[in-house]
Amino acid sequence: MTNLPEHTIDPQRNEADQVKSPEYYLSHQLRGQSPDNIAWIGSLAAFLQFATDAIAGPLFDRYGAWIIRPAAVAYVFAMMMLSLRKMYWPTMLVQGVLMGVVTGFLQFPAFPAVSQWFDKKRAAALGIAAAGSSVGGIVIPIALSNMQNGSSLGFGWPVRIIGFLIMPIMSFACLTIKRRVPPSTSPFWIPSALKEAKFALLIVSLFFMFIGMFFPLFYIPTYAVSRGMSATLSGYLLAILNAASTFGRIIPGILADKFGRLNAFMVGGITTGIVIFCFNLATTNAGLIIYSVVIGFTSGTIISGASAAFTLCPKDPRDMGTYMGMGMALSSFATLIGPPVNGALVKHYGWYSEASIFSGVMCLAGGFFALATKAMTSQGILGRT
Repeated sequence: MTNLPEHTIDPQRNEADQVKSPEYYLSHQLRGQSPDNIAWIGSLAAFLQFATDAIAGPLFDRYGAWIIRPAAVAYVFAMMMLSLRKMYWPTMLVQGVLMGVVTGFLQFPAFPAVSQWFDKKRAAALGIAAAGSSVGGIVIPIALSNMQNGSSLGFGWPVRIIGFLIMPIMSFACLTIKRRVPPSTSPFWIPSALKEAKFALLIVSLFFMFIGMFFPLFYIPTYAVSRGMSATLSGYLLAILNAASTFGRIIPGILADKFGRLNAFMVGGITTGIVIFCFNLATTNAGLIIYSVVIGFTSGTIISGASAAFTLCPKDPRDMGTYMGMGMALSSFATLIGPPVNGALVKHYGWYSEASIFSGVMCLAGGFFALATKAMTSQGILGRT
């Protein structure tokens, strides 16, 4: 068994580079907590972000984008509260629970709203909408880093400043996101949808992809430091990954409208699994940067591809939000499995090989379930579905 190098967690790394990451918490506010405990914060936030879609989807179908407004206020409030947190359970409640739930109500109405306004170019439009989160993943860490390096603001005020900057963006979204079709009259949930083979297989496919795809996002900065990369440069790997994810959401979305939404989703899962298998082969600075670009692109395809694939299921466009919400919510339970299991594997074996194998297999399984979903369509496995 190979032991993790002592500098895997570097207390000298800038706070802004590590903010809200497991590595940051291990060396700052939550010193003394185990990596497994800290991994649960991000895992719970990811779970609630997608599980909330089970409520946000049907609410959007009935009441439109008004549900964004209280969520926008709550998100800014959560940012302010996060800036004050210095202990485990308050951090868990703010970041893991409150921000997770609120993010679900913010992100989800955008997808069915876009789906209602676009038909032929729906996958491309969804990819562009999903790319917004990647842009935020580039801008916010760099902004935090600059505030840390250029002043003595500490941790709290940079987080608050980001909260204030988010306010006008949220306000714009509240004013502009609107639905196109009349309110839905279907039940809040549509249990019969789970009997549709295509919809059920899509949920299983995304479930397996969710188990595996978060591994590089959680561990690449720490792994890079263990390979000798400077703490400063490793802090920008996630920004590089998010930059690539922006294109990974837009370009496959454009191609999906031509070659099939299920095809794009399936290819995203399979290629992400293959790339995760190669995690330990990136051993130099150049290799790690290239790896971040590749995994960012392929994993971005999963996010936009899943949203586009779910739009193939409802017969009534007024039920688009309900179908997408049900699918995302049921798949989200996977986010309670992947990060904690990966954390346990890294802790037990002292290195990343076993975790990368586990995560890669999960993504490949998801890709093959997506292939099985194609068999349930009228065009079959070889069709442009």
